[in-house]
Amino acid sequence: MTGPDLTASYVEFWRERHLCTLSTLRADGTPHLVPVGAVLDAEAGYAWVITSRTSQKARNIVRAGPGGAPVAVCQVDGRRWATLEGIAEVLDAADSVREAERLYAQRYRTPRPNPDRVAVRITLRRALGNA
Repeated sequence: MTGPDLTASYVEFWRERHLCTLSTLRADGTPHLVPVGAVLDAEAGYAWVITSRTSQKARNIVRAGPGGAPVAVCQVDGRRWATLEGIAEVLDAADSVREAERLYAQRYRTPRPNPDRVAVRITLRRALGNA
């Protein structure tokens, strides 16, 4: 595990089906917050999101450059909540997109075909919450 230490209950909460939000930064520094399906790969220290390469979130991350962009992904269920913070990068290699789709399908459903799909991989730096 390269990211933060996560408890078993925290990881389990990220296996349950919940809608998430992803926060990125626009060019003017203001937050861009959108609903997403996000998947935690705790063993690898990543969270994954699938999106279209033309989405605002993907453009915000790409604009940050090769070092990646600081982001946060969060989910809430009543009083339980969990936020993962890290550095995001947009990956368009077929194997990365397939891996993100595979993980997404395990938590949600098989995603519809999208030839413009990219994978957002978040290298985890911090985990917050009360899950």
